[in-house]
Amino acid sequence: MRDPFHELIGASRLIMALRQRVVRAAQFDVPVLIEGETGTGKELVARALHYESPRRDGPFVPVNCGALPEALIENEFLGHRRGAFTHAVGDSPGLLRLAQGGTLFLDEIDSLPAKGQVMLLRLLEEPVYRPLGAEREQRFDVRMLAASNQSLDELAVLGRFRADLLFRLRLIELRIPPLRDREGDVELLAEHFMHSVAQRYHLRAGHLQASARAWLYQHDWPGNVRELQHWVCRTLLLGESNDLHPLPEDMVHMAHGSEARPLQYRDARARALEAFDRGYLHELLSRHHGNITHAAREAGKERRALARLLKRYALDAASFRSMAR
Repeated sequence: MRDPFHELIGASRLIMALRQRVVRAAQFDVPVLIEGETGTGKELVARALHYESPRRDGPFVPVNCGALPEALIENEFLGHRRGAFTHAVGDSPGLLRLAQGGTLFLDEIDSLPAKGQVMLLRLLEEPVYRPLGAEREQRFDVRMLAASNQSLDELAVLGRFRADLLFRLRLIELRIPPLRDREGDVELLAEHFMHSVAQRYHLRAGHLQASARAWLYQHDWPGNVRELQHWVCRTLLLGESNDLHPLPEDMVHMAHGSEARPLQYRDARARALEAFDRGYLHELLSRHHGNITHAAREAGKERRALARLLKRYALDAASFRSMAR
């Protein structure tokens, strides 16, 4: 059976808490509002909710509300019968029919025009609809999930989003943390994307170099996981080796970024030490293929102390054993 979380990668405290909330929320057949910055993985969370729920055998239908023309909102959701209007040469099922028995994921719900908000509110209040040109109403069995990268509360205050619709959609709310707050996950994700890119473009799987590791923790990743994925892909395809090194323009950006955001000595030292620790531990485990006992002996540390350090940086020794095979 499909793992609902196979693409929701991470070992940080925040992402593990999110997984637990997804598992809990998936069991209740009610609307869920997913909020998070651009690129955090809102559709991945929506898919996890679907495949973890009793509706997992039904369809998962995503729709970008920002791409729906206002004049066609009702037609897109409700569908139409042949002859309903001039160019209706055949029946069209509509999104509700396509998602029957499953989940309808409304991405960028903040972009839904006023006419669409009224229609959606009516659908949430009573699960019946009438396709355009049809004589009878039909019942539907669809779970609604919605996502936004803007604060719907602020939009409601400004009168750009209906407060009554917001209350209906936010029966359960899930907030996805930005990548900069997910301690250690940037490195796990970078290695995951390295292997994905290597497999897709038939490259030899390389290694994450110390310079790349320092870059990962220096950059704020305003585009979150999507930005990281694109950066890894671009860097590997344009780089001179299969190992992940920052490109020259990245190093320039790093230098300029440091000037733009001066750090106190304590913060700068902590960031440098963290980058060193991660690089050292990664190379240490690579040499010993994930054997913590041998790695601790070389490092001159007790095994328990090394294990605590690995846990602190979310490094899984087992992953280094699998890489050695």
